[in-house]
Amino acid sequence: MSAAVRRYREQDAEAWDKLTAESWNGTFLHERRFLAYHGDRFQDVSFVVEDDRGRVIGAFPAALHPGRTDTVISHPGLTYGGVVHKGELRGAVMLDVLQDICELYRGMNLRYLRYKAVPYIYHAVPSGEDLYALFRLGAVRYRCDLSAAIDLDCRQKPSNLRIRDLRKAQRAGVDITFGPEYLEPFWAVLEANLRTKHGTRPVHTLEEITHLQSRFPEQIRCVVGVVGNRVVAGVVLFQTYRVTHVQYSASTAEGNSIGASTAVIDYAVGKSMDLGARYFDFGVSNEQEGRILNEGLYRFKTSFGAGGVAQEFYEVELNTTTGAT
Repeated sequence: MSAAVRRYREQDAEAWDKLTAESWNGTFLHERRFLAYHGDRFQDVSFVVEDDRGRVIGAFPAALHPGRTDTVISHPGLTYGGVVHKGELRGAVMLDVLQDICELYRGMNLRYLRYKAVPYIYHAVPSGEDLYALFRLGAVRYRCDLSAAIDLDCRQKPSNLRIRDLRKAQRAGVDITFGPEYLEPFWAVLEANLRTKHGTRPVHTLEEITHLQSRFPEQIRCVVGVVGNRVVAGVVLFQTYRVTHVQYSASTAEGNSIGASTAVIDYAVGKSMDLGARYFDFGVSNEQEGRILNEGLYRFKTSFGAGGVAQEFYEVELNTTTGAT
């Protein structure tokens, strides 16, 4: 089939989001409605793919690297990016599309394309053509993060420590509840946690996450553990078609002592199964672009019955991609 690549225009937003909603490998994070929260933080250089009738059959969210003027990333503001499609870009067509994307970026005097592949657990239908195309284009895997995910169809048994924590939470009277009204008290716990342990702040501000939740009320949820009137633990979940992803997780010292985080996560896992999700993804446990694994954090995540999922990052040197070999 014929597929033509061109720059994204604002009038493409509706077709882009419709494609993403119906796609084999995209999530709401790929939608222009989600990308828009970045505002002018990044210089957008996204592409759309059209068939010979002018229909949008592919979307490639991308922006210039904020610290390297010679590099484009798909996408610097997202956990993953890549070419989103709903089946038209299979096999050799994907190879042609990615080759055309590289040629267009090279024409913009860029030297490198960094590609954040969508982990397979997020695919509605297996969609690994982009990884094969990257291999053909000489891409190098420059980073690999390790996530932990529960396969909800065949969950492994949680550890004895998690089971004991659940009993502690029950004895302490931890009440599990959810709703957007808990974002603000949870954010106070999260910010204190990150500041104390890592000297950092959340990627999103409270204002940003509140705005995103109002825009995606079915996809972004806040679940908390409460003792009395105090939020002692919680998570912010990003719900996609196949996966419940833990975007943020935090607990107070009191929450840690009474197993509140375990109770919150156990509840969230159960609700994910009710919603028909296939995987519960705890996210990565890495530092320094994947080169360091926080083993304690990873053990905590896998103790819920999770296994490892690799998240891969590739770089294409554009000056060498004159043609696939």
